[in-house]
Amino acid sequence: MTIIITAFERSPDGGKGLARDTRVRWALEEVGQPYEVRPVSFREKKEPAHLALHPFGLIPTYEEGDLALFETGSIVFHIAERHAGLLPGDANARARAITWMFAALNTVEPPILELSIAKILESDKSWSQERLPLVEDRVRNRLGQLSVRLGKADWLDGAFSAGDLMMVSVLLRTRPSGILNEFPNLAAYVARGEARPAYKRAFDAQLAQNTGKALTG
Repeated sequence: MTIIITAFERSPDGGKGLARDTRVRWALEEVGQPYEVRPVSFREKKEPAHLALHPFGLIPTYEEGDLALFETGSIVFHIAERHAGLLPGDANARARAITWMFAALNTVEPPILELSIAKILESDKSWSQERLPLVEDRVRNRLGQLSVRLGKADWLDGAFSAGDLMMVSVLLRTRPSGILNEFPNLAAYVARGEARPAYKRAFDAQLAQNTGKALTG
């Protein structure tokens, strides 16, 4: 069965790898599964056909035969469960990797998204300049805690896993603010994720879609 994912026809980030479909592409590349991409415009994602796949009208979605999924955490977890390469074989290590997936999405990402909203959507508010440092400090607090836990290790819990894939994807969103560079071990951790061949293939595919340049082997 062909795997089909949806992605923005033209991503708001212009192909910098921050759109959430990149996480799904990366997971599929890590486990060696071919997939097709169905581009969706901002207009189309509000139409009934897309809402039938994603009730909130967001990107991405995942289809495989009769199965349709939404939410990147759920999609990446499904890929990791179904195909070898993203979850350890040991039951306890597997549970820890899944825990890190949840931590990335539920604990680390929310303040990072809040910072993006503060900078992009709230910058014209009279209270913006007073609030921004508070939001930045919340991001620093989370990254500081994560930095301590990672220490000098290459990955969060032994070998690279879906937990690292999700965490690196989340941390990439801090790079424009410069906060990531305040934590050298996290910056190096993200760079290791970006250096993985599977990530490079996913990034290149998303960039090619946004620039209209076909990939060549």
